[in-house]
Order: sequence, then C-alpha cells, then structure tokens
Amino acid sequence: MSKHLVLVGGGHAHMTVMLNLAEFVERGHRVTLVSPSPYHYYSGMGPGLLGGTYRPQQVRFHIRKLVEKRGAGFVEDRVTSIDAEKRQLRMASGDVLDYDIASFNTGSGVPLQVAGAQGGEGVVPVKPIVNLLQARRQILQNLGGKSQNLLVVGGGPAGVELAGNLWRLANLAGGQAQITLLAGSRLLRHFPDRARQLALTSLQERGVQVLEGGRTTSVANGKAELNDGRTLAYDLAFIAAGVKPSPIFADSGLPVGEDGGLLVNDQLQSIAHPELFGGGDCISLQGKPLAKVGVYAVRQNPILHANLLAALEDRPLISFKPQPRYLLILNLGNHRGILCKGRWIWEGRLPFLFKDWIDRRFMKTFQVSGELREGNANEHL
Repeated sequence: MSKHLVLVGGGHAHMTVMLNLAEFVERGHRVTLVSPSPYHYYSGMGPGLLGGTYRPQQVRFHIRKLVEKRGAGFVEDRVTSIDAEKRQLRMASGDVLDYDIASFNTGSGVPLQVAGAQGGEGVVPVKPIVNLLQARRQILQNLGGKSQNLLVVGGGPAGVELAGNLWRLANLAGGQAQITLLAGSRLLRHFPDRARQLALTSLQERGVQVLEGGRTTSVANGKAELNDGRTLAYDLAFIAAGVKPSPIFADSGLPVGEDGGLLVNDQLQSIAHPELFGGGDCISLQGKPLAKVGVYAVRQNPILHANLLAALEDRPLISFKPQPRYLLILNLGNHRGILCKGRWIWEGRLPFLFKDWIDRRFMKTFQVSGELREGNANEHL
C-alpha cells in the first residue's frame, strides 16, 4: 500500500536516501523533501569557502534537482511544528503536510545567547553555512579601505578553522585585518594538548591573536565585552560558540535529549513515535550522547536509508552503532591541517590534502551532474 515519506531537511544524513529515492518511488511510495532552500551547503567545507579554497558551487548540493530528478516532490518551506498524533507538519507558510513516515535532518544552529550576542549588523552566526559566503563578500568589499577587525568567538574546531581561513582571505586579497580568536577557557579544550599547541602556534605565527581564559558576556554594536572586563572592537564577529538543535522538537512536545535534539533509539527512531526518524546534529541518541560532528551524520546515511524503507513496508529495522573514536581534520587556512583521532595527532600539508580529497569525493557522490557549472561568473568571490 502506497505511503507518504516526508524528509525534513536535506543534510548529510539524508544524502543516501535522496540519492536512492527512485527505489522508494518504484515501490509505490510518495516522497516529499521539505527545505527552506533548494541548496544545502556542506559544513565540512564551510571554512574553505570563507577562505577562498572552494567556490560556492563546490560546497553545495542542489537538493531540489537531486530529488525531483528521482521522482520525489520538493517543498521550499520550513517546518515550524510537528503534530505527532495527527501525523502532520505545519509550515512557516501556514501550509500543513500529512505524513506516514517523517525523517528529520535539520542540523543545528548557533545559539547567539551562549556568547551574549544579540545578532544584528556585524554579527555572523557560523550556521547556516551560507552566512560564511555572505560574510566573505562583505569582507572583500571592505578590505580595500581601513584595516578590518575580525573577531571569532569560540575556541573549538570551528573557531580554529574560521580564524585560519579569515587569515587566508585577507592575505590573498592583499588587505589588512586584525583577527582575534576568543577561545573561552582554553583553545581546543576537549582535544589533546599537542593539538592545542599546534593550532595555537599556527595561528599566532600568522598574526592571529588568541585570547584564552575569558568568555564573552555581550557581542553587539561593534563591541565585545568579556567577563574579565576586557572589551574588543570588531567590524565583523563570527559566533562559533557551540551548536544546538532547533527547538522544534521540544516545542512540539516530543521527547528530547539534554541538548534539545529529538531523542531516538539505536534505529534512529523517536522513542515515543516510531513513525518519526532523524539523523545528524538534530537528534540525541538515547544513552549515547554524540559529539556534533559530520562523521556521525555520514555514518547514519545507510541506516536511515534502510530503516525508512523498512518502516514504510513494516519490515524489521537495523541499528546504528557509533564508533568510539572518529577522524577529525582541521583546515588551518594555509593548506595545512591537523589530523586528530584519539590521542594520535598529525599536523602538516598531507592532513589537509587528505581532508580535501575526502570532502571532494563526498561532494562528487551526491552532487547533481553539471552543478559545478552553475552560477554566475563572480560566484568564486
């Protein structure tokens, strides 16, 4: 019997499903993808987009073309609430979409209040990734004038990559910029000390100021205030201080984890509503909290593909087994990287080249044919 599968969000964890949608359609099922944009930008290449290593076409998927080419429908809208009892999704437009099975891959956002940021002019949350493209264009327009004060708030991997790639952007453009990384209590505090030292040395040798031991209490109106009394002026402030799932699940009365993500079992299925699934940053795995890193979303791809089709046809589900250690490579912005896996740390050009190869291969797998030729001539800026 034909059923309706709704995919909410076209992120990493839904890629295998989207690539194989013809399989769902051929079995008589109807599939709809809901996303606020026809494009999805790959977060792993976001810092490289900011620094100019990649063009916009190289870091995005045309998800509308991807799904429509395979017989599914696309709705350009945003889900604002879930009525699990009625199996309905309410949209920002006011439209309502019925589903038999729904799967969420809506990613995460940067809660500005964590950094005391108030949003507005000059404040750039690092998610969605398209924000980095817009910031890049703004910086290039302004670098021809006075020196720019560029501030990065957040001492995790994203903060390190952003600071390094802002250096690359200013350096290649021949402009003047003072780049400051507010690293909180300690740069890369969840990483081995060797990784921290390598990142710190790389940034400082290129003139990036790294401040540890304080946190921002306010970021607004061109001024960042720290809890130790220091203040810093900025032209642009990039907020990379942690990520959180959308509040949509909690606001809809669904069980959530401590971070607000949809609480799911090992089958990536809501613990309260078996017709709801999810993957990536927007979920919380029951009893096994996971870091918000793309590798888990990528590993959840085949699990969601198998389980969504099985759920539509009332067949047994398979389990997701997260690996205890994962590979993470930081793009430092100077064609060098830091590779981390457990206690193993490696810095150099080869880690960057390895990351570049992994990312390009991932993109090639899911990009629509001819997508790299799209866009106007100045999109590499």
